[in-house]
Amino acid sequence: MSWLFVLVQHLRQYVVPLLILIFLGRGDRNELYSLIGIGVLVLFSLWQYFTYRYGIGANGLVVRSGLLNRSLRVIPFVRIQNVGLHQTVLHRLFGVAEVRLESAGGKEPEAQMRVLKLADALALETLVRRRGADPAQAAEDRAESLLRLSPAEVLRLGLVSNGGLILVGAGLAAAMQTVPDFNGRVPERVLRSGARWLFGRVEGYHLDAAGYALLAVAGIVFVAAALKGLSMTLALMRYYGFELSEQGRRLTAERGLLARWRTTVPRRRIQAWTLEEGVLHRLLRRRRLAVDTVGANEHEDGRALKELAPIAAPQVCDGLIAHLLPHARWDALQWRALPKAVWWRLFLPDLPWTLLAVFAGYWQLGLWSLLALLWLPWAAFKAQRRARRMGYAMDAELIAVREGWWRRYWRFAELDKLQALQITRSPLDRRCGTATLWLDTAGAGALGPPLRIRFLPVDEARGLYERLAASLAKRPLRW
Repeated sequence: MSWLFVLVQHLRQYVVPLLILIFLGRGDRNELYSLIGIGVLVLFSLWQYFTYRYGIGANGLVVRSGLLNRSLRVIPFVRIQNVGLHQTVLHRLFGVAEVRLESAGGKEPEAQMRVLKLADALALETLVRRRGADPAQAAEDRAESLLRLSPAEVLRLGLVSNGGLILVGAGLAAAMQTVPDFNGRVPERVLRSGARWLFGRVEGYHLDAAGYALLAVAGIVFVAAALKGLSMTLALMRYYGFELSEQGRRLTAERGLLARWRTTVPRRRIQAWTLEEGVLHRLLRRRRLAVDTVGANEHEDGRALKELAPIAAPQVCDGLIAHLLPHARWDALQWRALPKAVWWRLFLPDLPWTLLAVFAGYWQLGLWSLLALLWLPWAAFKAQRRARRMGYAMDAELIAVREGWWRRYWRFAELDKLQALQITRSPLDRRCGTATLWLDTAGAGALGPPLRIRFLPVDEARGLYERLAASLAKRPLRW
């Protein structure tokens, strides 16, 4: 039944546009003839897949594909870093899995087996972990569970996340691109009919101003609760049964309610660590522990190991760090605060935007636009709080930075994992005698918090740069 999974894999990206075209389309239905080309591509892909073969050698994996244009690829076991197993609902019904073997530097997987029996997939994962050793001679390491999330913890994760809002925004963006007249008549008709229905219901109660205000607040609360409910549902779908385990020198994370993800990565491939907490995290006394791994693509849909603890108590996160980085002494770091006078540097970006909002609103609201200036005291207060929390720490094994007040994060990396150092100075930095020290590691995503130390006095930045450069020159890079 392998052809069925490949067919679904290729057709799922066309299902939604096809349904929209059939049920919401207008005009000539001859547009459906374009699906003939899609069918040809599907048949060609199936033909390619049926010529796909793989074999296991003593030191690596051999992959052969193609019939007219043939390809033979030899992948040494030592090059395979991440092993990802993915099961959709269809995979679980047939007892099979999709396997992806990823290397350190490539954005595409070294090999991808769309359909393998689950037992064969797990056996291949074990073989990669043992690096091709004879099973009779290789000692089987016992898997040790490091973290297991209960359903209650997964619901807390949905409560602190904004997955529902992101999903609604993505749905609106997709509708704007695919639904005919969505940018024109469709939103207008929906809003007008909804407004007429709502005001028709409300007018019958003859509410005063306070009643309308309470009704508006109730509506906002209802929408927020609905979005949070959607976020909790998504969290259950993605993180139900989450378990982080350790087997030898490899970490394995498994999760998912309907579809299941199982990802295995060597511990040494972890390049940087991030601890995060927002307002809701602090109210629930929880944090998030994320990592950057070599070969992980930030756009992968849950296939890379990015989170060691999607949500956990602070002491649990600290325990994981102490277990996986026993020589780093994370809890004993001596933090150095930045000068408190740097708060105005954090406040400065809010000033032109606030003045621009006042100027733009004056033509429509008149003097009422001056109310936007009330944002400035809050921005100054927020900048002062952020300046108090900014700092960095460094010892013989680790360098760490911390920032944020409303949403806080700690980002750190082992000195052996640093690959580049850079000092940057903007015109304002040169005027104020400060600099920013950037610390680069492999696997860092563009969407995550950067590993940098901002607003350092220039002499302190250069001294820290020279110390790190001298230390890195004596250390081998642990990839």
